[in-house]
Amino acid sequence: MDSKSPAPSPIHLVRSSILVLRGQKVLADIDLAIFYGVTTKRLNEQVKRNPDRFPSDFMFQLTADERREVVANCDHLSRKLLFSRTLPFAFTEHGAIMAASVLNTPQAIQMSLFVVRAFVAIRQAPAGRLDLVNWLREIDDRLDDHDGQIRLVAQALEELLSPTDSSSSRQLGFRLGREESNGT
Repeated sequence: MDSKSPAPSPIHLVRSSILVLRGQKVLADIDLAIFYGVTTKRLNEQVKRNPDRFPSDFMFQLTADERREVVANCDHLSRKLLFSRTLPFAFTEHGAIMAASVLNTPQAIQMSLFVVRAFVAIRQAPAGRLDLVNWLREIDDRLDDHDGQIRLVAQALEELLSPTDSSSSRQLGFRLGREESNGT
Protein backbone atom coordinates (compact mmCIF):
# COMPACT_ATOMS: atom_id res chain seq x y z
CA MET A 1 0.00 0.00 0.00
CA ASP A 2 1.38 3.39 -1.02
CA SER A 3 1.44 5.90 1.87
CA LYS A 4 1.90 8.86 -0.43
CA SER A 5 -1.00 11.26 -0.74
CA PRO A 6 -2.50 11.77 -4.18
CA ALA A 7 -0.95 14.44 -6.37
CA PRO A 8 -2.70 17.80 -6.10
CA SER A 9 -4.94 18.75 -9.00
CA PRO A 10 -3.70 21.30 -11.55
CA ILE A 11 -6.28 23.78 -10.28
CA HIS A 12 -4.96 23.37 -6.74
CA LEU A 13 -1.36 23.84 -7.94
CA VAL A 14 -2.26 27.01 -9.81
CA ARG A 15 -4.41 28.30 -6.98
CA SER A 16 -1.63 27.79 -4.43
CA SER A 17 0.76 29.76 -6.68
CA ILE A 18 -1.45 32.84 -7.01
CA LEU A 19 -0.02 35.85 -5.17
CA VAL A 20 -1.53 39.18 -4.25
CA LEU A 21 0.63 42.07 -5.41
CA ARG A 22 -0.48 45.68 -5.80
CA GLY A 23 -3.94 44.58 -4.75
CA GLN A 24 -4.24 42.14 -7.65
CA LYS A 25 -4.18 38.36 -7.81
CA VAL A 26 -1.26 37.39 -10.04
CA LEU A 27 1.01 34.54 -11.08
CA ALA A 28 4.77 35.03 -11.21
CA ASP A 29 6.37 34.48 -14.60
CA ILE A 30 8.40 31.59 -13.15
CA ASP A 31 5.26 29.68 -12.13
CA LEU A 32 3.38 30.52 -15.31
CA ALA A 33 6.28 29.26 -17.45
CA ILE A 34 6.31 25.97 -15.53
CA PHE A 35 2.55 25.54 -15.93
CA TYR A 36 2.80 26.25 -19.66
CA GLY A 37 5.78 23.95 -20.19
CA VAL A 38 8.28 26.57 -21.34
CA THR A 39 11.26 28.31 -19.79
CA THR A 40 10.78 31.66 -18.09
CA LYS A 41 13.10 33.12 -20.72
CA ARG A 42 10.87 31.84 -23.55
CA LEU A 43 7.73 33.16 -21.86
CA ASN A 44 9.21 36.61 -21.38
CA GLU A 45 10.56 36.67 -24.96
CA GLN A 46 7.06 36.05 -26.29
CA VAL A 47 5.67 38.78 -24.04
CA LYS A 48 8.30 41.25 -25.28
CA ARG A 49 7.53 40.35 -28.90
CA ASN A 50 3.84 41.11 -28.33
CA PRO A 51 3.79 44.25 -26.16
CA ASP A 52 0.35 45.37 -27.40
CA ARG A 53 -1.19 42.20 -25.96
CA PHE A 54 0.09 42.89 -22.45
CA PRO A 55 -1.13 46.24 -21.10
CA SER A 56 -0.37 47.13 -17.48
CA ASP A 57 -3.62 45.57 -16.23
CA PHE A 58 -2.53 42.21 -17.73
CA MET A 59 1.07 42.18 -16.55
CA PHE A 60 3.63 44.23 -14.67
CA GLN A 61 7.23 43.91 -13.57
CA LEU A 62 7.91 43.61 -9.85
CA THR A 63 10.00 46.23 -8.11
CA ALA A 64 13.06 45.20 -6.10
CA ASP A 65 11.06 45.66 -2.87
CA GLU A 66 8.21 43.50 -4.20
CA ARG A 67 10.68 40.80 -5.17
CA ARG A 68 12.16 40.87 -1.64
CA GLU A 69 8.66 40.54 -0.21
CA VAL A 70 7.88 37.57 -2.47
CA VAL A 71 11.20 35.90 -1.57
CA ALA A 72 10.45 36.39 2.13
CA ASN A 73 6.87 35.13 1.97
CA CYS A 74 6.75 32.50 -0.78
CA ASP A 75 8.83 29.43 -0.11
CA HIS A 76 8.36 27.95 -3.56
CA LEU A 77 9.70 31.10 -5.22
CA SER A 78 12.40 32.12 -2.74
CA ARG A 79 15.25 30.07 -4.23
CA LYS A 80 14.30 30.91 -7.80
CA LEU A 81 14.04 34.65 -7.25
CA LEU A 82 16.64 35.30 -4.57
CA PHE A 83 19.64 35.33 -6.90
CA SER A 84 17.88 36.22 -10.14
CA ARG A 85 19.51 39.10 -11.99
CA THR A 86 16.22 40.26 -13.47
CA LEU A 87 13.04 41.39 -11.80
CA PRO A 88 10.19 38.95 -12.44
CA PHE A 89 6.92 39.74 -14.16
CA ALA A 90 3.52 39.19 -12.61
CA PHE A 91 0.55 38.16 -14.76
CA THR A 92 -3.08 38.81 -13.89
CA GLU A 93 -5.73 36.32 -14.95
CA HIS A 94 -6.12 38.05 -18.31
CA GLY A 95 -2.38 38.28 -18.79
CA ALA A 96 -1.97 34.57 -18.06
CA ILE A 97 -4.55 33.72 -20.71
CA MET A 98 -2.93 36.08 -23.19
CA ALA A 99 0.44 34.42 -22.48
CA ALA A 100 -1.07 31.04 -23.36
CA SER A 101 -2.33 32.45 -26.64
CA VAL A 102 1.05 33.88 -27.67
CA LEU A 103 2.89 30.69 -26.66
CA ASN A 104 0.32 28.57 -28.50
CA THR A 105 1.66 25.24 -27.27
CA PRO A 106 -0.72 22.38 -26.47
CA GLN A 107 0.34 22.41 -22.80
CA ALA A 108 -0.12 26.18 -22.54
CA ILE A 109 -3.59 25.96 -24.03
CA GLN A 110 -4.58 23.07 -21.74
CA MET A 111 -3.14 24.68 -18.61
CA SER A 112 -4.76 28.02 -19.40
CA LEU A 113 -8.10 26.35 -18.61
CA PHE A 114 -6.83 25.43 -15.15
CA VAL A 115 -5.48 28.95 -14.67
CA VAL A 116 -8.89 30.44 -15.42
CA ARG A 117 -10.62 27.95 -13.13
CA ALA A 118 -8.20 28.70 -10.30
CA PHE A 119 -8.71 32.46 -10.58
CA VAL A 120 -12.49 31.95 -10.70
CA ALA A 121 -12.37 29.69 -7.62
CA ILE A 122 -10.45 32.35 -5.71
CA ARG A 123 -12.87 35.05 -6.84
CA GLN A 124 -15.86 33.02 -5.71
CA ALA A 125 -14.45 32.07 -2.30
CA PRO A 126 -14.48 35.61 -0.82
CA ALA A 127 -17.89 36.22 -2.37
CA GLY A 128 -19.16 33.10 -0.66
CA ARG A 129 -17.85 34.30 2.67
CA LEU A 130 -19.31 37.74 2.07
CA ASP A 131 -22.68 36.17 1.25
CA LEU A 132 -22.52 34.24 4.52
CA VAL A 133 -21.67 37.38 6.47
CA ASN A 134 -24.56 39.25 4.83
CA TRP A 135 -26.92 36.34 5.53
CA LEU A 136 -25.90 36.33 9.20
CA ARG A 137 -26.48 40.09 9.37
CA GLU A 138 -29.96 39.62 7.90
CA ILE A 139 -30.75 36.99 10.52
CA ASP A 140 -29.46 39.30 13.24
CA ASP A 141 -31.66 42.12 11.90
CA ARG A 142 -34.66 39.79 11.77
CA LEU A 143 -33.97 38.62 15.32
CA ASP A 144 -33.76 42.22 16.48
CA ASP A 145 -37.09 42.90 14.75
CA HIS A 146 -38.56 39.69 16.16
CA ASP A 147 -37.31 40.51 19.67
CA GLY A 148 -38.87 43.95 19.38
CA GLN A 149 -42.20 42.43 18.39
CA ILE A 150 -42.06 40.01 21.33
CA ARG A 151 -41.34 42.95 23.64
CA LEU A 152 -44.41 44.77 22.32
CA VAL A 153 -46.61 41.70 22.87
CA ALA A 154 -45.20 41.28 26.39
CA GLN A 155 -45.88 44.94 27.17
CA ALA A 156 -49.44 44.66 25.86
CA LEU A 157 -50.05 41.55 27.96
CA GLU A 158 -48.55 43.24 30.99
CA GLU A 159 -50.89 46.19 30.54
CA LEU A 160 -53.90 43.92 30.17
CA LEU A 161 -53.03 41.81 33.19
CA SER A 162 -51.81 44.46 35.60
CA PRO A 163 -54.25 46.62 37.60
CA THR A 164 -54.05 50.25 36.56
CA ASP A 165 -56.94 51.92 38.45
CA SER A 166 -59.26 51.43 41.45
CA SER A 167 -61.85 49.60 39.38
CA SER A 168 -59.39 46.85 38.85
CA SER A 169 -60.68 45.04 41.93
CA ARG A 170 -63.67 43.96 39.89
CA GLN A 171 -63.83 40.30 39.16
CA LEU A 172 -63.30 39.06 35.70
CA GLY A 173 -65.88 36.87 34.02
CA PHE A 174 -69.57 36.87 33.19
CA ARG A 175 -72.23 38.29 35.48
CA LEU A 176 -75.49 36.58 35.54
CA GLY A 177 -78.61 38.62 35.98
CA ARG A 178 -80.54 38.26 39.30
CA GLU A 179 -83.26 36.12 37.81
CA GLU A 180 -80.73 33.84 36.20
CA SER A 181 -78.70 33.51 39.39
CA ASN A 182 -81.79 32.48 41.43
CA GLY A 183 -82.64 29.74 39.01
CA THR A 184 -85.93 31.35 37.89
